[in-house]
Amino acid sequence: MAGYNQIVYLRPLITRANIEVGEYTYYDDPEHAKEFEHRNVLYHFDFAGDRLIIGKFCALATDVKFIMSSANHAMDGFSTYPFNIFGGGWEEGFDFDALKAGYRDTIVGNDVWIGRDAWIMPGVTIGNGAIIGTRALVTKDVAPYSIVGGNPARTIRQRFDDTTIEALEQIAWWDWPPEKIGRNIRAIRGGDIRLLAEAV
Repeated sequence: MAGYNQIVYLRPLITRANIEVGEYTYYDDPEHAKEFEHRNVLYHFDFAGDRLIIGKFCALATDVKFIMSSANHAMDGFSTYPFNIFGGGWEEGFDFDALKAGYRDTIVGNDVWIGRDAWIMPGVTIGNGAIIGTRALVTKDVAPYSIVGGNPARTIRQRFDDTTIEALEQIAWWDWPPEKIGRNIRAIRGGDIRLLAEAV
């Protein structure tokens, strides 16, 4: 981005097929902005089959981390030690497919703001318009237009009333063409749902 070397649009930088990022989503990092998929998406292996899907117009602050499903260890036996990855016969009897069956995609909606040092755990879905506080540990799904924070993260409040949230989800301004967004920036940035609805 012009004048902001530490901020990058993520979509053009993603090379892995198991990561999808929507247009205009950016990552802000003064030292490693272009290394997002390698430094910020952890335990993400192709063989596991889970995906990281991030929507459009998201703002990700420095050191946001996504922990993916392969970080999970089998917990149904007496030991959680991953004997199977070391071979030498230790992999016998390990049912990776059963473990993998519980893996879910990690999904971030559109227009989500994730604060610095937040950690998003495997299989979480974050709804459109949500705000994740600095250093939050997100272990469960986050409702659209909710503000969450803490460790583990809990809902602090909704950003808007239920009727407004429902309208915002239906309007889905992030799917508009760039020209239409440009013409309606005031309505999108403003707090008047009627004005935004008229732009539809």
